[in-house]
Amino acid sequence: MNDIQVSLGARKIIIDPVTRVEGHGKVTIRLNEAGEVEQARFHIVEFRGFERFIQGRMYWEVPVIVQRLCGICPVSHHLCAAKAMDVVAGVDQVTPTADKMRRLMHYGQVLQSNAVNFFHLASPDLLLGFESPVAQRNIIGVIEAFPEVGKWAIFVRKFGQQVIAATGGRRIHPRLCIPGGVNQNLPIEHRDALRGEVDQIIQWCCDALELHKGFVREHQALHDTFATFPSNYMSIVAHDGGMDLYDGGLRAIDADGAPILDGVRPADYRDHLIEEVRSWSYMKFPYIRSLGREDGWYRVGPLAQLNCCAFIGTPLAEAARKDFMAAGHGGPVHATLAYHWARVIGMIHCAEIIKQLLFDDDLQGTDLVLTGQRRPEGVAIIEAPRGTLLHHYQVEENDQVTMANLIVSTTNNNEAMNRSVTKVAIDDLTGHEITEGLLNHIEVAIRAYDPCLSCATHALGDMPLIVSLEDADGSVITTRVKE
Repeated sequence: MNDIQVSLGARKIIIDPVTRVEGHGKVTIRLNEAGEVEQARFHIVEFRGFERFIQGRMYWEVPVIVQRLCGICPVSHHLCAAKAMDVVAGVDQVTPTADKMRRLMHYGQVLQSNAVNFFHLASPDLLLGFESPVAQRNIIGVIEAFPEVGKWAIFVRKFGQQVIAATGGRRIHPRLCIPGGVNQNLPIEHRDALRGEVDQIIQWCCDALELHKGFVREHQALHDTFATFPSNYMSIVAHDGGMDLYDGGLRAIDADGAPILDGVRPADYRDHLIEEVRSWSYMKFPYIRSLGREDGWYRVGPLAQLNCCAFIGTPLAEAARKDFMAAGHGGPVHATLAYHWARVIGMIHCAEIIKQLLFDDDLQGTDLVLTGQRRPEGVAIIEAPRGTLLHHYQVEENDQVTMANLIVSTTNNNEAMNRSVTKVAIDDLTGHEITEGLLNHIEVAIRAYDPCLSCATHALGDMPLIVSLEDADGSVITTRVKE
């Protein structure tokens, strides 16, 4: 893409679409007469209508149907819907085999999805440079420059997908869960095949962590300040405060680490969270009710998961967590680029949990499903790869869904992503010649959150970047296209 010279005069910069993210979004940046950033917004321009699609369907169909809204994290929606429908089916606790089969699938999903973001989407920026040549700044460029990283990218993701296929019958849109349990256990041949690979996967995740820590040391100032600001954080944690990505109560902390919420049951989420609608985005802006819309926004995802939990129950990940939290000097870590550091620690934890489960005989149990007294409503919360995911359903007496509300991880991060975009625009674009490399700084900030803009699919193919400069009246001055 040719450089774009910014001269005095009010202008608007449009980045459409944002690349190397899932789904379709755009960024608009308004500059005043002095060339200073006045406003920056991250727009979600796709409409996700699954709350309407689900209405009228039988409640036991929902775990299979609703996962179709996402091609990269369908397991998260499959499991969250199933947990909500457990409640509708009158089942408060599924059998040990069902619980562990679901957990195995879930941790395989989180592992493979985090690997996609870290290796395929983010590593070109981190390893090759934010302003490296655009033809090189992609996963192919990473593989050419860092062949070992390319190997990790392929095989760590592949292993996570194999876990999903072993538990759910296929790698995308699995069919494991039914209300009250699961429909199969883990075949011995799949168990043994996964056992044979898991130690190598753990090692490669640890190697990736050391590589990333090297990036942090080499670029400490950039890492700590880029798109960074203090914020609240939210995730689910286990009853003892440990990290649990599948089940637990909601915990929220403020920028100093003090508790805002703790132990909130999924069914009570409406007492604590409000979803705001704004005219310029299809995505809502949730906030914590007690703090109000100005101060109640928060961040979710790998960074929040580490900031909110008291410990991680697997040894390698716990050692890495302690090292990570030292960067916060006794409080939460606020660096936006630290999402990647936290994401790799999460990959290690997932691989360790998978190994534990693969040596648990409950996975070959035959007690798979329970039933109970039907209820009219069910709510569930899990930690998806991108953070806290909530499913809420109401079901009428004929078993048809009458209401569905989904608060996806990216929705929870909406305000934070907009603030990161604004900060980078102010810090890096004001008064500078606008180049493709500088505009990529905006996208780097967004990629840290690994947004799933339509809960659709990772976009790894050709996605052109179109940048238009407009005057204050909206007339296009010039347009540049990056293929």
